Amino acid sequence: MKIFFISAIIFTGLFTTAFAQNDIPTARQSFHDRIDKAQLALEAADRTADGQFTPYYDNNELNKASNKAATEDVDDLQKFIEKQDWDNNTKLKYLRGVIELLEGYRSSFIVRGITGAQLVNALKAYKEAMIMDKHGDDISSIIGKYKYEVAVLIARNYAFQSNPGKNNFNNILVRKNLDEHPSQALGILNGLLKTDPDFPAADSIIHAVAKDSSDAIYTYAQSYTPLGEKIRKSNDPLVSTISKIANAQGSSGSRIGRQYMPFLDALYKGDISMDKVEDAMNDDVIYFKLLVKTEIQYAANEQNKDTAMALQIMKDKISDWGINKFINVVNGLHEKSNDVRYACLKPLSPIDLYYLIVTSEEVIYTSTYVNGKDYGIYNLIWQKGGKELTGDSLLMSVQFDYYKKWIKMAANYNTLDNFLSKMDPESSRLLMKAFVRGLDKSSTKNPLEDAVDVAGSYSSIDDPAIKQLVLNETQDNLDKAKRERNTKAYNIYYILNTLFLSMDSSNNIDVSERLGIEPVYFLPIDKLKDSTGKIYIQQFTYGDQDGNVNYERFMDAFSRLGWKTSVNKYWSTVSSTKGVPITIFTNRPLDEKQHLDDDAQDALNNYLDENDIHPTLAFHRGHSYYLKSSVKQLQPSERLVFLGSCGGFQSLNDVLKASPGTQIISTKQTGAGDLNLPMIRDIILTLQKGQDLNWVKMWKGFSKQLSSDTRFADYVPPYENLGAVFLVAYQKLQDKEKEKADTKDITIGTKKE
Repeated sequence: MKIFFISAIIFTGLFTTAFAQNDIPTARQSFHDRIDKAQLALEAADRTADGQFTPYYDNNELNKASNKAATEDVDDLQKFIEKQDWDNNTKLKYLRGVIELLEGYRSSFIVRGITGAQLVNALKAYKEAMIMDKHGDDISSIIGKYKYEVAVLIARNYAFQSNPGKNNFNNILVRKNLDEHPSQALGILNGLLKTDPDFPAADSIIHAVAKDSSDAIYTYAQSYTPLGEKIRKSNDPLVSTISKIANAQGSSGSRIGRQYMPFLDALYKGDISMDKVEDAMNDDVIYFKLLVKTEIQYAANEQNKDTAMALQIMKDKISDWGINKFINVVNGLHEKSNDVRYACLKPLSPIDLYYLIVTSEEVIYTSTYVNGKDYGIYNLIWQKGGKELTGDSLLMSVQFDYYKKWIKMAANYNTLDNFLSKMDPESSRLLMKAFVRGLDKSSTKNPLEDAVDVAGSYSSIDDPAIKQLVLNETQDNLDKAKRERNTKAYNIYYILNTLFLSMDSSNNIDVSERLGIEPVYFLPIDKLKDSTGKIYIQQFTYGDQDGNVNYERFMDAFSRLGWKTSVNKYWSTVSSTKGVPITIFTNRPLDEKQHLDDDAQDALNNYLDENDIHPTLAFHRGHSYYLKSSVKQLQPSERLVFLGSCGGFQSLNDVLKASPGTQIISTKQTGAGDLNLPMIRDIILTLQKGQDLNWVKMWKGFSKQLSSDTRFADYVPPYENLGAVFLVAYQKLQDKEKEKADTKDITIGTKKE
């Protein structure tokens, strides 16, 4: 990018200056301007306001290559197109293709679908394809030559839609994509069948996808598409079973296939009939019990290396059914008497209740899980089970399914000691050892979930002996991974060992330095400022009674501190009048029953987008049932997220997906508005003074100020959110592996098929 573009506000005419000697027509000039804007958008995509495209945290070599691609290489490509003896329409076509290439690359980069340095190869591939295309040659060899992430940008590009090899592009992409993303491959296959109904590899692709991604087959089996027709006519037994399920109808004529899909494995093997499943659909409790029974059988099969088909669909259905039919009911009655609140759970067995707990982690209220000594689902399990039910017998009854999630939640809700006391000492030791083992072999939807659960549990374990046992087992598994040269296992246990040792200050471990991640014990103020030195904060409030009280108290507190306040129909702004310029945006807590608080949040979000304002701090000020809504609205720019609701500790993974690398303050159990406000106030006032957020120092201050309230003990500072730190550290290691591949790829050239 030309240097004068960096400081330019108005783009019109700038490119003309660079190419004045070429006398570029106005029609093409606008395309060059759009390319320049796409370059600027790329520079901003790396979340740094340095006027460069530097997508890597600490890899200068790859940052240099990426930035050169985004600036000089794009400029050179523009110059190359203009210097050719091509007619105006041809040049316009290829300039438009460059715009589409940059915009497509940026979109993929933002969602981590492509790495920074692959822009080098994307531009290289585009130029090679452009030259071949201009000569009327098939560019299939170019598409086949590069990685899928680059190949798809070329194959789908506007500039090559009339290329002689166009009909072969999808064929190349589907073969590239099948191994990594089978469900996506079906979309491409469907397109192929539109032009080539007899595509020879169709049946083999459908069969390959059916076992590993049965839900994708299910979706197409219901459609009136060429692929849907192919699936419905398939003679493959598994494909035929999925097709029959997908098109099943109830007595009213409505589709009921989704109710059958969790039982696919059992139906395919003849272990259960469709009639039995359909009968169970008539009763919410009976259907849930059948789900649980079948899931336990799947767990037993898993121990014999027989993984059930559609296993994740089964797990998702148990979770959805349990949450919608039972958990949400109990959550929603939190202000009613206990007899009324827990009445819907009476028909459920201890095993059913176990599955309600382990599959509802993100939505279960603290008081739904445990409520005093006698209520809450945890206590109901032992009441229903009687004296014969022990910790051992409960886990054996469920084939140890979800036992790591069970332990993690017990640790977080302070019931782990109680649970382990229901087992003999040796069994409890073996269980906690098993809890730490095999974290590289997780069969969950998120392959790191078990490791995150172990990390998140450690700081919640109170028993020193159990804590030491977990540490010892972690170190034993680290040594084993090193001996066996198991890279994934080594990385997992190395991070866990570092985190666990760092919890003891006498070990003098700098987590940031040891794991190569940004600091966790403090947050530099410079990370929170935008390019003009301002700090923007977004606060999410909700329109219930507590939300209104908390909002008014917040506004009053900062008004008393002399901050400037203003309010419109949908949101308020609170701005500092001295020190570091800070602006806090808070949506107004309007009537939740009419969803007016949603309207207020939408209006504020639109305003922030339209004015290119990207908050770096976010405060969730609402009950736990509003938390998902707040998390969905987080921006990638967030550097600190304060989750002030009950059980915010359970949502760390979702927060990090929305805002990678952000620091998190959360609660393991109860969150309270009268605790949140003084903490939020002190954080903001510290920043106003121009100081970094030193969490160890600040937490000592919070403890001194708030320790008389026992609920403060549930709050977790960023450096003790070990699950979150683990995810950030592991992603860092993954990024390093990608960097090695990128360095090799752009140095050696491109990988051939």
